[in-house]
Amino acid sequence: MSAIDFIKTPVAELFGSNCFSNAVMKERLPKNIYKEILAVQAGVKELTLAVAEVVAAVMRDWAISKGASHYTHWFQPLTGLTAEKHDSFISPTGDGKVIMEFSGKELVKGEPDASSFPSGGLRATFEARGYTAWDVTSPAFLKQDPTGTTLCIPTAFISYYGQALDKKVPLLKSVDALSKQAVRVLRALGNETSTRVVTTVGPEQEYFLVDKKYYDGRPDLMLTGRTVFGVLPAKGQELEDHYFGAIKERVAGFMRELNTELWKVGIPAKTQHNEVAPNQFELAPVFQNSTAAVDANQLVMETIRTVARRHGMEGLLHEKPFAGVNGSGKHNNWSMATDDGINLFDPGENPQANARFLLFAAAVVEAVDRYALLLRASVATSGNEHRLGANEAPPAIVSIFFGGPLTEIFDNISEGKSGGKSDAGELIKIGVTSLPSLPKDVSDRNRTSPFAFTGNKFEFRMLGSSQSIATPNTYLNTAAAQVLKEYADKLESLPPGSDKNEAIHDIIKKSYSKHSRIIFNGNGYTGEWVMEAERRGLPNIKNSVDALSVLIRSETIALFEDHQVFTKEELESRYQIYLEKYSKQINIEAGITLELARRSIFPAASNFAAGLARDAAALAAVGAVSAAQEKRAKRVAELTGELFDAAGKLETVLFEAQDTTDVQVQARAYYEKVKPAMEEIRTRVDALEKLLSKEAWPLPGYEELLFKL
Repeated sequence: MSAIDFIKTPVAELFGSNCFSNAVMKERLPKNIYKEILAVQAGVKELTLAVAEVVAAVMRDWAISKGASHYTHWFQPLTGLTAEKHDSFISPTGDGKVIMEFSGKELVKGEPDASSFPSGGLRATFEARGYTAWDVTSPAFLKQDPTGTTLCIPTAFISYYGQALDKKVPLLKSVDALSKQAVRVLRALGNETSTRVVTTVGPEQEYFLVDKKYYDGRPDLMLTGRTVFGVLPAKGQELEDHYFGAIKERVAGFMRELNTELWKVGIPAKTQHNEVAPNQFELAPVFQNSTAAVDANQLVMETIRTVARRHGMEGLLHEKPFAGVNGSGKHNNWSMATDDGINLFDPGENPQANARFLLFAAAVVEAVDRYALLLRASVATSGNEHRLGANEAPPAIVSIFFGGPLTEIFDNISEGKSGGKSDAGELIKIGVTSLPSLPKDVSDRNRTSPFAFTGNKFEFRMLGSSQSIATPNTYLNTAAAQVLKEYADKLESLPPGSDKNEAIHDIIKKSYSKHSRIIFNGNGYTGEWVMEAERRGLPNIKNSVDALSVLIRSETIALFEDHQVFTKEELESRYQIYLEKYSKQINIEAGITLELARRSIFPAASNFAAGLARDAAALAAVGAVSAAQEKRAKRVAELTGELFDAAGKLETVLFEAQDTTDVQVQARAYYEKVKPAMEEIRTRVDALEKLLSKEAWPLPGYEELLFKL
């Protein structure tokens, strides 16, 4: 794709040019139809076929005018990726010609062959029918590449019997559940104007870039997204010189095109910078409603890979592609806002007197404490296991950072004291006349916290870089909805003449007093915090197998069924699917570990050891000193033998895990037996890499992968 000249094509003109946004619909649709669509988006009305027919005709003309020949229902099955089946607009006329048609029925409903998507026992393999339904809350967009243009219509994906087979349906239900309870609380607080509450999300996406030629030389990267072997060169990230450093020209060119592609489809990519690890970067968008943000983030990940390849690079989204340097996460900035523009997490300049903020903030504290296991399960993947608890990510212990001023306010409320001091509105005096005084936020930031209040939102930092943000937001929305429901029940049941302010104060006091154990403002990376968290009774679930088990607990099922987000069968199916995916991913990693060890590393090390032995013998024959050569040859030979034995052990435990039919038992076998056996091989291989010459080593090393772009 050619570079965009932002002088000839200003960004404001470029933005959304390939997106069938509300602005486009307002311009092209009849006023009454556009009004109907807005009502559907707001959840006030259901979409009728008559309205869909008009929208479909306009959407078709818009797409064709931009070169589209096909359309697809773009959906998000439980693979965590996106899926699409393309249909052309053509319709034969009977005289050997065609016309371009697209009906309201085709817009609203698709019928793909769904038999090969994971369903976790919700449906038999031979039951192939599945339906995709247009999600009006997320705009259609155009995908363009050198082969053509396709109209992509974001959709939900359900079974013949209406069960959710995707990540979108539960998310939409969770948004409705939260809105219902939040509006009840607002009414009890005297707000009579807001009719809906939406969650907004701004996910910060981290990723690595590597040169394509080095990527192509690493089968482990190609098949698993991470390196199963590899040692750091003399320099890693210890100088912290990459973080926020000057962006290299080649990377800047990639970022420029990445922004262009995202802006065209209406994704508000805003911030880009170098991250901590070498060749690691971050992209952050402006906030959107959560359903559109989920779709946008899936497109961001796909576009990173696509654009990187155009620039001779590969985009890596795995949580831990390289040992020894920071992995990649996805910071989920989450907030609540009313349909008339009120941010419910905005503390204002006097948060201690802002009852609405204090009540909603207290609800989040309670929700995160009560449903910490659920939030931990929402980020439980095999890739994220490598990252959580490391020195660049929050620990597996769920806690909330509030900051000193807010913590003081809530502590005073729980202790029956008045007031509390907030830094909001104060100025930071720098003391240099040429520099301005800076307005101070209500709290500092804490990069070690899994769930941090950052001014007017909460930043859920535990998400893995490759995962869909749909599931964490679904769980978070539902947890908050349950607590808000209980708050609303209490406020609505007050006897006539009761002091509502006193009741609100009492709710906040009791809730925070009970759940303040989740507040931690210190360094989450320390061993002291692990011990302190245990003393407080906070769970520390270090592996995905244990974390996912909460999905099938009776209290979890009751929570989601009460808010009509998941049925018992849907939760059980997801438990099965997530465990199967966990096992399959580790199985692939174990397979490539064995293959590389036996077919690449072992022959290279054996040949190198033999060469060293021959050189040592030749030196000995002429009376030269050969002790060092002999010692090196012996060590390489020893490690090669250990590698051979370790490969045999991995093969044995891998076969045992593969033969297990119970998904829970199998996943535990992969975690407890296969992963440690893989690590034993890595220890030997990494030791050999340090001993063999670069010419003899069969794989591109970390120096090439991390420092050459």
